[in-house]
Amino acid sequence: MNLDKELIDKLVNITSSASIACHKYVGKNDKIIADKAATDAMRKNLNKLDIDGQVVIGEGELDEAPMLYIGEKLGTGNGPSIDIAVDPLEGTNFAAKNLPGALSVMAIALKGNLFNAPETYMDKLAVGKDVPKDATDLDFSIEKNIKNIAESKNKSINEITACLLDRPRHKEIIGKLKQLNVNLKLLQDGDVAGALLVTDKKYKIDLFLGIGGGPEGVLAASALDSFNCKFQGRFLFITDKDISRAKNMGIKDLNKKYDLNEIVKGESIFCATGITSGDLVNGVKFENGKFITETLVTHKNSKINIVKKEVPIT
Repeated sequence: MNLDKELIDKLVNITSSASIACHKYVGKNDKIIADKAATDAMRKNLNKLDIDGQVVIGEGELDEAPMLYIGEKLGTGNGPSIDIAVDPLEGTNFAAKNLPGALSVMAIALKGNLFNAPETYMDKLAVGKDVPKDATDLDFSIEKNIKNIAESKNKSINEITACLLDRPRHKEIIGKLKQLNVNLKLLQDGDVAGALLVTDKKYKIDLFLGIGGGPEGVLAASALDSFNCKFQGRFLFITDKDISRAKNMGIKDLNKKYDLNEIVKGESIFCATGITSGDLVNGVKFENGKFITETLVTHKNSKINIVKKEVPIT
């Protein structure tokens, strides 16, 4: 597959169309209709693309349509075989309540190069490229990870900032971080965007950690790969249904720790278009009869940048 500028531009158009479709429902306090609008637009435009695509990261199973479901075939069928990971509306509550940080997200790679993640939780850890690869690990204690990050960045521990979802399941982790006097950025939502905050010093995040969605972990890994960041994930199979689904997907070691290059193989393209403005990109704006979108695009062999689009009303 030639991941050239033309293809990247088409993918940006797709996430932009999903963001624009969702835009009219921002602040309407209905996350379901907002999600459906983004999903319908993404599906419609992916089906125009000359690829033989299949969803490996989606929003559930076939019987949960109209969401983009795992295994769904997309594209015209005339083109390369492609793995597709989607989250048409990352941060459903953000969109419904008109809060910062709602995104439309997609990643693609050649068939077999994106990990087919089950719909379950994942324990995650992400750090920037300025931290040595062996300095952090999911199997290290929080204290050891924080100490190693501080040493590698020549900072004191009270200068370190950790980012994680604000969830009851993180009570113990948050307590330990507070005891260490680490600064916290607690997210109400936005599992993908949170991980990407380790990519640039301007975000002032040294570590992303905690338990979130497995599919969102794959999407984040696709972007982090282009930034040469470190990401680790371990799926958490809690119920018998989780375990059965994992085995059906070919996962034999249920406790395996996955490094980034096991989740994303080869090159991939990642696009995240803002719906509401957040840390990464601005949200959809309407000016002079046109929608204006902003998209974070990552691709290992291309310049990483922010793409702005002007889309006339049709």
